Amino acid sequence: MSGPQRVAAVDCGTNSIRLLVADVDPGAEQPVGDVVRTMDVVRLGAGVDRTGRFDSAAVERTLQVAHRYAQQCRSTGVRSVRFVATSATRDAANARDFTDGIAEIFGDFGTTVEVISGQEEAALSFAGATAELNGALVPAPYLVVDIGGGSTEFVRGAGALEQATSVNIGCVRMTERHLRSDPPTEEEVWACLADITGAIDEVTATVDLGGVGTLIGLAGTVTTVTARAMGLHAYDPVRIHGSVLPVEDVVDAATGLLRDDRDTRAAAGYMHPGRVDVIGAGALIWRTVVQRLVRDSGIGTVRTSEHDILDGMAWSQVAPEPTGG
Repeated sequence: MSGPQRVAAVDCGTNSIRLLVADVDPGAEQPVGDVVRTMDVVRLGAGVDRTGRFDSAAVERTLQVAHRYAQQCRSTGVRSVRFVATSATRDAANARDFTDGIAEIFGDFGTTVEVISGQEEAALSFAGATAELNGALVPAPYLVVDIGGGSTEFVRGAGALEQATSVNIGCVRMTERHLRSDPPTEEEVWACLADITGAIDEVTATVDLGGVGTLIGLAGTVTTVTARAMGLHAYDPVRIHGSVLPVEDVVDAATGLLRDDRDTRAAAGYMHPGRVDVIGAGALIWRTVVQRLVRDSGIGTVRTSEHDILDGMAWSQVAPEPTGG
C-alpha cells in the first residue's frame, strides 16, 4: 500500500484566495494532516457585478499571493496542485489576464485554472464538509450552505450528494449592490433581503429545504458569525470547527454584525480585516438561510465546518487504492 500523498488545493473566489496543503491517504480519501491552511483577502471580484471585468490592480494582488502559494507548494514537497476559480471568474470578461498568469506561476505543476460550475463547486464543498460525519451520530440528510463573495451554494445529501444548486448572492455582490451606508439603512437592508429571499425561493426549485436533519454552514461569513455567537475574543478555528449552536444565537450574532458600524466590526478580535466591509451582507444571507430552515425543516441548531471545498479538492486528487493483483 502506498502511504499518504502530499497535495495542494487553491480556491480563488470573489473575495478571498485560500491554500490547503494536506497529506491525503489514498485508501481512506481523507486528510491525515494539514500542512498549510491559509487565506488572503484579495477582492479579485470587486466591481465585477457592476463592470463585468476584473480590476487590473485586483488581478495583480491575486497573482502576487499566488506566487507565494506556489513557493509554499514547492518548499513543502507537494506532488500535485488543483486550482479552482469560482463565481468571479465565471463573470469577468477579461478573466484570461488572470488565468494565463496562474498557469505561468504554477507551470511546473502542470496546473491550470479550472473555472468550475456552481454544481461542481457545490459537490466539492459537500465532500469536504461531510466526509468526517460518515458514521457519526449527526442527523441526516445534511444541507451544506457555502456563502462566498459572489455566489452561495446549497447542497443536500445523506452520505452522498443528492441535490445541489448555486445562486448569485454573496457577501461582496450584495454589499456592492445594496449596503452602501455605514451602518446600512433600513431601506438598504430590505432591498438586500428581497434579493436574498428571491434567490432562496429559486433554490427550492432544485434543492428541497424540508426535512433537513442538519444544517452545515461553510466559509468565512459563517465562521465569523459563529465566532461572534460563541463570544470569542480571537478567531479560533479549532473551537469553531464542528461547533453546534442554537439557531437563536446564530440569528442574534448575524443581526448584530449587520447593525454594527464599520469601526465596531473592525475592533472585534475575531474579525479578519478583509471581511470588515462585507460581513454585514454575508451575515444577512446566513441569517435568512437559517430562518428559512427553521420554517421549512424545524431545525433548532446550526453546525459550522472549517472543512469545505479545499478539502474536497484535496481528496479529489488521490485515486483509490487499486484492488486485486
